[in-house]
Amino acid sequence: MLRVFVVLGSIGAFLSVALGAFGAHGLRGKVSEAMLSIYQTGVHYQFFHSLALILVAVLSERLYATGLVAGAGILFVIGVVLFSGSLYALSLSGVSSLGFITPFGGLAFLAGWLLLAAAALKGA
Repeated sequence: MLRVFVVLGSIGAFLSVALGAFGAHGLRGKVSEAMLSIYQTGVHYQFFHSLALILVAVLSERLYATGLVAGAGILFVIGVVLFSGSLYALSLSGVSSLGFITPFGGLAFLAGWLLLAAAALKGA
């Protein structure tokens, strides 16, 4: 599982940088400032949670509660797809109903962080 999370985190961080550059240079003037802000929020959350995936990989070797750590990683991936993905789709399409998906991604992020905390407490 260690390598999977490092690979996913690295690819996610790479895409965050690429998508952020695309947003800053390719979308400016093509979408409204409000939509650009929504898009950048997706980029930020994707980047932070891509780094969190690499943290999960490191912690999976250090904590005994590897199931909880892996669960946190899976929830971070789900969160990126639902949260950031829905914000990208919303900002690029303008279809506001896509925003109903975003909170589910946020809940996945929150649950992932709680699992990571539980793993630290159990592994301590």
